[in-house]
Amino acid sequence: MALTGCSWLLLSAVFLSTGAEITITPEPEVPAEGDNITLVVRGLSGEELAYNWYAGPSINLVYLVASYIVSTGDETPGPAHTGREAVRPDGGLDIRGALPGHSGTYILQTLNRQLQTEVGYGRLRVYEILAQPVVMANDTELVERRDTLRLLCSSPSPAEVRWFFNGEALPIAVRLGLSADGRVLTRHGIRREEAGAYQCEVWNPVSVSRSEPINLTVYFGPERVAIVQDSIPRTGCTIKVDFNTSLTLWCVSRSCPEPEYVWALNGRALKNDRDHLNITSMTAAQEGTYTCIAKNTKTLLSGSASVVVKLTAAVVAMSIVPVPSKPTEGQDVTLTVQGYPKDLLVYAWYRGPASEPNRLLSQLPSGNWIAGPAHTGREVGFANCSLLVQKLNLTDAGRYTLKTVTLQGKTESLELELQVAPLE
Repeated sequence: MALTGCSWLLLSAVFLSTGAEITITPEPEVPAEGDNITLVVRGLSGEELAYNWYAGPSINLVYLVASYIVSTGDETPGPAHTGREAVRPDGGLDIRGALPGHSGTYILQTLNRQLQTEVGYGRLRVYEILAQPVVMANDTELVERRDTLRLLCSSPSPAEVRWFFNGEALPIAVRLGLSADGRVLTRHGIRREEAGAYQCEVWNPVSVSRSEPINLTVYFGPERVAIVQDSIPRTGCTIKVDFNTSLTLWCVSRSCPEPEYVWALNGRALKNDRDHLNITSMTAAQEGTYTCIAKNTKTLLSGSASVVVKLTAAVVAMSIVPVPSKPTEGQDVTLTVQGYPKDLLVYAWYRGPASEPNRLLSQLPSGNWIAGPAHTGREVGFANCSLLVQKLNLTDAGRYTLKTVTLQGKTESLELELQVAPLE
């Protein structure tokens, strides 16, 4: 009798062969999207009259791909035919340019010359060429120990997922925060060492694709705020500085981002928002406790450190030297002062003991000097406390007294007996 693709289906429910088992395997064994695939059939008797191929879980007309008559080579497409399938004379099934949708169970039903049917089952998995995934984050700027990180590996395809941190496989401690499918990474109380570049990679047996990195910043600090001088930590110390010399203090800390700085002297804010403080000419007015306050605008935390800065005690005793050393009548003489206080506030010269009637002149903080009751018009004062007496006469001989007052209020007096030689 003549066979058609539909007429012999009705016989399959009655006549079943007990021959060798039919096996179905794909070639290539691990096919990729776009490959030409052959479902190779083994275990046929060689007496087949016709083949039916099904793409589905059961022998049902809905899943019929095609029927094939061996004697004529006629092929009849079924409802499940996609336009890419073709039955081979040896019973195999070719699929041209296979798609992931071709994955699933395939059933071959054969009819032999004794009008008996045999059935073989096989599975096909067509792996997709994976598109590049994208890492999505709840935030890329987090505060240490306060915020939670959530990263999602977004990919339209089902695939295995691997994570990378700074180009290396994700550390095991971080992997503990992965979801069951590996696509979501969660880190509660994020730490600074977890800042960096994160990537995810999707893969299957035929394709691998890695995302672009997403960079995570973790803010922390300030911690270990300290004041440093010449690379030496000086927090809590007393720094001795010579008068009129310079000093630079640095404020250092561990912080991300770099903190804002505020400097204070004895509790009063200074006009300085840099990480260092320069004292260019040390005076007594600059003595005291210097404090650096570091503030992090992201973590809203702050820290501080302090040092005490003091002037070094004077080591040179003040003295008065007349120039020339033995002046004569009619000459000018300068009473030169050596070792005068560097933090001088005012000074005064007296002709005799230090009393107001004997005051020759006084040097004011402004740098100007004013004459006193004993001024004769021949005396001139200088900024270094020296006194010029012009056109000496014999009555200018005798005691001269210098009185100094420092910025701290310290008073010191020094006397000199001036000798004036008569003209010969």
